[in-house]
Amino acid sequence: MKNTILTLQKRKQNQQKITMLTAYDYTTAKLMDESGIDCLLVGDSLGMVMLGYDSTVSVTMEDMIHHSKAVARAAKSAFVVTDLPFMSYHTSVYDAVLNAGRLIKEGQAQAVKLEGGQAFYEHIKMITQASIPVVAHIGLMPQSVLALGGYKVQGKDYKHAKNIVLDALAVEQAGAAAILLECVPAGLAKFITQLVNIPTIGIGAGADCDGQVLVYQDMLSMYDGISSKFVKSFASIGEQMKQAFKLYCQEVNNRQFPATNHEFSIEDNVIEKLKLEFTINHKD
Repeated sequence: MKNTILTLQKRKQNQQKITMLTAYDYTTAKLMDESGIDCLLVGDSLGMVMLGYDSTVSVTMEDMIHHSKAVARAAKSAFVVTDLPFMSYHTSVYDAVLNAGRLIKEGQAQAVKLEGGQAFYEHIKMITQASIPVVAHIGLMPQSVLALGGYKVQGKDYKHAKNIVLDALAVEQAGAAAILLECVPAGLAKFITQLVNIPTIGIGAGADCDGQVLVYQDMLSMYDGISSKFVKSFASIGEQMKQAFKLYCQEVNNRQFPATNHEFSIEDNVIEKLKLEFTINHKD
């Protein structure tokens, strides 16, 4: 059965954890879906891990739609959430609703994610009134990393912790279907999870959130970018891939691949007839 926003809400109510991973292409999304991952996040992190940008701010709506469509085609069970990229919703509520609609209509997403709390109350409210589920991203917000002064833990003192709590309450009141908490102290994330009635998904927010998300290139050790404390490597797929690529080069160079069992045969007499009709000119 296809997971929906109601699936996530029931998991919170039943105290069952929610699993989420980023996905950006059909093949990977299909493997995740078949593995039982609850949610696939088409994150604007694709700017760095797929497109080679230094940050997420260069990602466009067209980038997000392109990758979202690929993931959605693979997701038979998983719930697909797609990021609204930088400046696609900041300029006005109208732009926010319009671009959220594009991710649903063109990108085939089931929900959109945007970064921001109290300041984006109206944006979230109007998107949800357009019958589009919203996941609100608070705490560390990568699109605002310049204003935040870098990738730092958020909410460590009372003033900033209170502001994140107010963000959580604001987005819930605005109609958000879930909250993504990034890089906040575990105790604060636990408090917010108990305070709100909608699911919380943590990344660097401790074990007491209703669910967890990671960038799949991080958890498979495929990406050589900044390694965060909250990332765990579940398999060294990156190293395995490099070894496979090196072995391929070696076997091609040594004429070990392709072997006879990888070839298709042709009758000798066909080649002989071709030799009589055509001359092969070898250049020194």
